[in-house]
Amino acid sequence: MKNEGMIGRLVVIADDITGAAEIAGIAFSQGHQVRLLCSRPACDHPACDGSVCCDSVAAEASLVIATDTRSMSEAEAAAETRRIASSFLISLTSQSVALQSHSSFLIYKKTDSALRGHVVAELAALMEATGYQRAIYLPANPSKGRIIRHGVYYIGDTPIHETAFSYDPEFPAKTSVLQERFPDAEAHGIIMPDATSMEDIRQVVAQYDDGQTLFAGAADLFTTVLSHTPHSTLLPPPSSLHTPPSSLHTPSSTLLLCGSTQSKVLDLGIPVAPMPRVLYDGADDLSLWDTTAYEEGHSLILSIPYTHRTGKDVAIHLRTLMAEKAKELVSRHCPDHLIIEGGATAWATLQTLGWDTFLIACQVAPGVVQMRADQGTLVTLKPGSYPWGALFGEKA
Repeated sequence: MKNEGMIGRLVVIADDITGAAEIAGIAFSQGHQVRLLCSRPACDHPACDGSVCCDSVAAEASLVIATDTRSMSEAEAAAETRRIASSFLISLTSQSVALQSHSSFLIYKKTDSALRGHVVAELAALMEATGYQRAIYLPANPSKGRIIRHGVYYIGDTPIHETAFSYDPEFPAKTSVLQERFPDAEAHGIIMPDATSMEDIRQVVAQYDDGQTLFAGAADLFTTVLSHTPHSTLLPPPSSLHTPPSSLHTPSSTLLLCGSTQSKVLDLGIPVAPMPRVLYDGADDLSLWDTTAYEEGHSLILSIPYTHRTGKDVAIHLRTLMAEKAKELVSRHCPDHLIIEGGATAWATLQTLGWDTFLIACQVAPGVVQMRADQGTLVTLKPGSYPWGALFGEKA
């Protein structure tokens, strides 16, 4: 990360789309023009393998690449991470050599702050592709009460395996001890330090700021890494992308998807259409989901009011139903604001809609980010485990 001249472009690889949006919002709030990509469109560029269209983003100052690797198998996640690092990033430098030996990029790997995902497999793949000698994995977010003390992860004063994350459908927290959760981390050169405060994180970044270390983790670590890198060493945004700072947009028609197992339906005066039990339990006939309230109120909340089923197949079933129902409603009602809670649901929905490129418009609150799709719709994304913050004011 240290260098004498321009670093060039900030590049972040995130393992889910709400995490990507959170990081993009932080970079935006620090003055960067940020584009978020979350698909793999076809590209005729000879250096590309179809992972991302490099010609369309080569001029961007800051780029966040959202993947869906958290919802993949471990082998698939490692392969996708390796492909992005090898084909996309190297195609931008046009040199098939270790990325960290160049001053062209500041690379960061965004992971979940609740230990979910194929962390070791993805970091090992990324280090292999880029030539980094080691990685700092720091998922703690002290600013949100998520800390690591003596190798144990806490949310507030509670070990994570004693929280609602213990019944996450894909990555249930069965232990709060990082070495037990990631027993092969050390063998892959992955260091997992403690952090109970922002000062702890600053000390970790200062200690390992040697150009040989890949930083990976949650939002507090990214904020510290970005602050530790002098803003002047990052290229300014191209003038063609300059826009005035955005403020919170208040639309007239809203579709809100509560797709996370951590979701709490808000009392917003908007009709709520809960997923019927028969669909939750395995049926796939979307006509059973009554959303006629949308016809009258011009806004609607879709929710999943059950938690008694777990497992990957269940998670895929639920987010697929939510995405297909959202596509049906967007096609019929054309809301000017789409709000999605939960990363897997957000990815499935945007992929189903065919929306893949976004320009960050506003960071509403930590982790809650508004962005403008190329199609013009305002999209707000929020991680399922974060509060709504200022998006709904006192009603949140």
